[in-house]
Amino acid sequence: MIIIGITGTNGAGKGTIVEYLVKNKGFEHFSARAFIVEEIERRGLENNRDNMVMVANDLRAKNSPSFVADELFKRALESRQNCVIESLRTLGEIESLKKKGKFVLLAVDAEPRLRYQRVVQRLTSTDNITFEEFLSQEEREMTSNDPNKQNLKKCIESADFLVKNEETIEQLNLKIEEILKIIEI
Repeated sequence: MIIIGITGTNGAGKGTIVEYLVKNKGFEHFSARAFIVEEIERRGLENNRDNMVMVANDLRAKNSPSFVADELFKRALESRQNCVIESLRTLGEIESLKKKGKFVLLAVDAEPRLRYQRVVQRLTSTDNITFEEFLSQEEREMTSNDPNKQNLKKCIESADFLVKNEETIEQLNLKIEEILKIIEI
């Protein structure tokens, strides 16, 4: 059993990698985003990106910097099969998961204009923004000295594998296959 964590920039292809692992490799999927959306709905808040960040930061501040990831890791272990945990965004999450063993971190990135085009095309409630808003959100999420807050730059730097996703989905899938061979799945 292996648990693959995925981090990366908005619109880079995290969900596309998850879809490949689930459909083609039989992985079970655990989503930090879905976990946080459950909490947003429980609190009666509007589901938007600002509330996602606020609720996630609040959960981490009240529990631990790795709270969301630790909860998803527990669920993954209970499944007793290969799993993917999507959208790790804090260094605390990654440090905690790396200490647990059975864990590999994959980061995905692409250039900003391409990622923005992907975000606009997926038409989710949190992605209805201008390119300037997209860049501003990313800047806020990229670095923080607070272990409870997002720090995508450090998360990406901590990855065992970095995937540049600026080509076709088929090319991305080939890159994932190469990584799976290395980690012997």
